[in-house]
Amino acid sequence: MLSKVKDTVWMGMAIGLAVPGVLVGITWFVMHQVAYLAKADLLLIGCIGVNAVLLKLFFKENKENAGRGILSVTFLWAFAFFFYKVSQS
Repeated sequence: MLSKVKDTVWMGMAIGLAVPGVLVGITWFVMHQVAYLAKADLLLIGCIGVNAVLLKLFFKENKENAGRGILSVTFLWAFAFFFYKVSQS
């Protein structure tokens, strides 16, 4: 399935935004429904960490450009998490 994905930076950026975005949305919903998980910000980092697995898969398949897109979006997710944590203080 990975071989059908185009090796472009834009495709990597789209994948890097979509996969953690869905996971963060689900996690955010669960965190607000279960009181015990309300302060479990480590779950959000795990959602962003999924990009590391994707990055490894794309580089293993020699899709370097898509991997670069995923890597760049991972930094954007990290900055978003940083600003989220700073705004909570």
